[in-house]
Amino acid sequence: MTLELLAWRRAVSDLYAAVRAVEPAAGHALWKTGRDELFRTSSESPLLPDDPRRSTGLPVAAYDPAWRVEVPLEPAPPSRRTLEGGIGMDRLGLLRTPWGPLDVWWLAEYSGGLFVPVKDRTAGTSSYGAGRYLLDTAKGADLGGSVVVDLNFLYHPSCAYDPVWSCPLAPEGNVLDVPVAVGEQNR
Repeated sequence: MTLELLAWRRAVSDLYAAVRAVEPAAGHALWKTGRDELFRTSSESPLLPDDPRRSTGLPVAAYDPAWRVEVPLEPAPPSRRTLEGGIGMDRLGLLRTPWGPLDVWWLAEYSGGLFVPVKDRTAGTSSYGAGRYLLDTAKGADLGGSVVVDLNFLYHPSCAYDPVWSCPLAPEGNVLDVPVAVGEQNR
């Protein structure tokens, strides 16, 4: 691990800590500004050097509180998935949201942590075709003590910017049959 990658991970973790410390709409604005700064300046940015989003920022829809709920983490039958590159994920629960159920995974690799990828009906049009990430606690990308499902914070995985990255994508238990027009968008 390089010192630059360590700095990136710390910055992401610190950003989510700051987001959790304020009310959701202000946290969303802080999240967008912080991510734009990281993606613009860090040597670990997944954006290619000539990507115009380094200067324009990442396109993110305006905050909409209708896309935020707190739900309990319910038990679910265990399931294991092995992803491309040999990364294992173990299902440890289920989040029943107003938009549909989402499986919660534990990453067996890559620092562990809760992981909730989401693919919705905007995939391939206004958002990345393989889905976006909601929670990735290995990076500190969670929003609170109970499970806060705030789809305003959906973000594209690194492989959406540069094909050199290999990213765990949304399995069938993480597909919503609704368009989610909030969170990070395509250009």
